[in-house]
Amino acid sequence: MSEKIIVFDTTLRDGEQVPGCQLNTVEKIEVARALELLGVDVIEAGFPISSPGDFHSVVEISKAVTKPVICGLTRAVEKDIDVAAEALQYAKRKRIHTGIGTSPYHIKYKLNSTPDKIMERAVAAVKYAKKFVEDVEFYAEDAGRSDNEYLARVVEAVIAAGATVVNIPDTTGYCLPHEFGEKIRYLMENVSNVHKAVISTHCHNDLGMATANTIEGVLNGARQVEVTLNGIGERAGNTSLEEVVMILKSHKNLPVYTEINTKQIYKTSRLVSSLMNMPIQPNKAIVGRNAFAHSSGIHQDGVLKNRENYEIINPKDVGIKESSIQLTARSGRAALKHRLKILGYDFSKDEIDKIYDRFLALADKKKDIKDDDLRALVGKAAREDRAIKLELLQVVCGKSSVPMATVRLKINNEIHSATASGNGPIDAAFTAVKQLVKRKVNLEEFLIQAITRGSDDLGKVHVQIENRGKLYYGFSASTDIITGAVEAFVDAISKII
Repeated sequence: MSEKIIVFDTTLRDGEQVPGCQLNTVEKIEVARALELLGVDVIEAGFPISSPGDFHSVVEISKAVTKPVICGLTRAVEKDIDVAAEALQYAKRKRIHTGIGTSPYHIKYKLNSTPDKIMERAVAAVKYAKKFVEDVEFYAEDAGRSDNEYLARVVEAVIAAGATVVNIPDTTGYCLPHEFGEKIRYLMENVSNVHKAVISTHCHNDLGMATANTIEGVLNGARQVEVTLNGIGERAGNTSLEEVVMILKSHKNLPVYTEINTKQIYKTSRLVSSLMNMPIQPNKAIVGRNAFAHSSGIHQDGVLKNRENYEIINPKDVGIKESSIQLTARSGRAALKHRLKILGYDFSKDEIDKIYDRFLALADKKKDIKDDDLRALVGKAAREDRAIKLELLQVVCGKSSVPMATVRLKINNEIHSATASGNGPIDAAFTAVKQLVKRKVNLEEFLIQAITRGSDDLGKVHVQIENRGKLYYGFSASTDIITGAVEAFVDAISKII
């Protein structure tokens, strides 16, 4: 029978410790609500005693969300615990997360203490926190470099004192995956009362092994994972929520599961990235912009035939609409034809061969081919088959006159004309076109870009329109921007008809 893995998100505490990425209280509440929709079980909302701002944020997050447990971090210090308990007073479900270092490094050099005294402080902190809340989590800081036998004695003592969760952090990201897994297994087998608490992982990514260590921890008995969105956190970051969740979901043979709504992952990831002003690396697993992008011709052909040839995750499962076929000089005819079809063009094999030759020449120069580049490649040949063609355009505009435009269109081989006014010559021309086609369209995007330089510049015009909930794209390139704009508008409308 599968067991649930508790997802403990520390984006707002450990993740927010990244220099320059601090959030204000309003932003933290926005992230907390997104985490609630995502389905995390525990939100570590902050370190209340660290600053008045952190204290206030924990108070307000406690009021704003209801489903997840709200957790406040403390040191093994009574004052810390007092302040955390006060900050959590409005939480529907509350947890105090207290602890102390257990490695020889921390005991000797950080705390200037002894193993016995550290154990006494650990037990005392848990007992004191237990006076305020039932749910107490203890962290053995730097457990990754702690002696297993001593660590087991500390874990047993804090569980006896009332800890409901015991966190085993690889604080420095030092452990190899098999070492961390063996550490968790040692605790599961040598702590007599381990069944009375949940063992948790909290891995850092200093050597790039945070996710691997977390999974090894789960496979060896841990039932809570402490993670952050996008793997953010101090130094090289923390274990990435999206990676752990999708690993457990993808490997259906594993006897564990989470209750994360994975379709909210991408949206929540972007929110965190935006609010913290921390860009996501393009090749980041699951949420990077290249995670579902394919540029190799062999890969593109395989994905187009069957997505599972090169994708082990359906992008829709994490909230991404579809895979991305990136056109480069390495792309093949199948990818080019696929993209052109999406843009509304359907060519024969001979026509594709001709376009492909021009495509390769451009791709060698430009490296990254956009949709507008393809439209320019296709050019007038593709527009000759449109249901609507621009036959005539005349505009009158100036400082002292109302902009007017007369448009003549050939619609299914019949000529139609209209004249309209507007805020400018392009607006007037668009209004006249809409009168003739008699379709309700909303202009969603209008973009003009220079291709060459000088007053005789050739400009690309890109428009995006909406009709009955669907989006349509139009493109044109011309030295006359007004004509180019109307051609692009007509190009988009013709795809509706």
